Amino acid sequence: MTADPGELLSLAVAAATAAGRLLVDERPRDLGVGTKSTPTDVVTVMDRRAERLLVERLQAARPDDGFLGEEGTQAVGGSGVRWVLDPIDGTVNYLYDLPGWAVSVAAEVDGEVAVGVVHVPTYGETFAAVRGGGATRNGVPVHVSTCEQLSQALVATGFGYAAARRARQARVLAEVLPRVRDVRRFGAASVDLCAVACGRVDGYYERGLKPWDLAAGGLVAQEAGALVAGLRGAPASEELVLAASRTLFPALHDLLDPLAPDRD
Repeated sequence: MTADPGELLSLAVAAATAAGRLLVDERPRDLGVGTKSTPTDVVTVMDRRAERLLVERLQAARPDDGFLGEEGTQAVGGSGVRWVLDPIDGTVNYLYDLPGWAVSVAAEVDGEVAVGVVHVPTYGETFAAVRGGGATRNGVPVHVSTCEQLSQALVATGFGYAAARRARQARVLAEVLPRVRDVRRFGAASVDLCAVACGRVDGYYERGLKPWDLAAGGLVAQEAGALVAGLRGAPASEELVLAASRTLFPALHDLLDPLAPDRD
């Protein structure tokens, strides 16, 4: 089966939009909340329902593809395409009925993210990107901000679930905050990366992102003009993700580097 990027993008948008409708329209009064890595790392029945919907829709169209989903879906395909899925990025936001959670769908082709879609129902926005083809919000091209001065930069970040990691991240944040315009913590990594892409924030950093947190939003940010990487020349990974325009990235990197935000 071929892997036409336009076809993959259309499938991703349709699946993410359908999952978003499910999550909004069929949200039950009892979300059946459970926990995963820590007591604050929550999962709901709707995370699992949305992941099933995504897999079923994508599998119906492309039965030979592989899958990696946050809620446990794993399948090795034979087509060279693997779908990386986060059915609710920002589950705590969803649990508390706060805006800003997202459905994240990415397609890897031969191990490289080729298509990314981040659908944010509460904002009425769908961010999309094809590698080499730019990034859009609701079909309109988006670009990173033109901020060049660290002191004028609005920076987003996020925190882990383990208490020890959160304490370390708080110490890093205490050093960052006096050096930038301000800091925002929205609660969904894919949405933070899309905020970089459209200039809502000037930069973003976070430790602990899983592949499903990074794949789609990372491509959207890159295609909007951001550099998305780790520290000291490392690629973006679970150790650290740092995203900013190419003009701001060096200053944000040099602020963070001695603070070692990639270590607990």
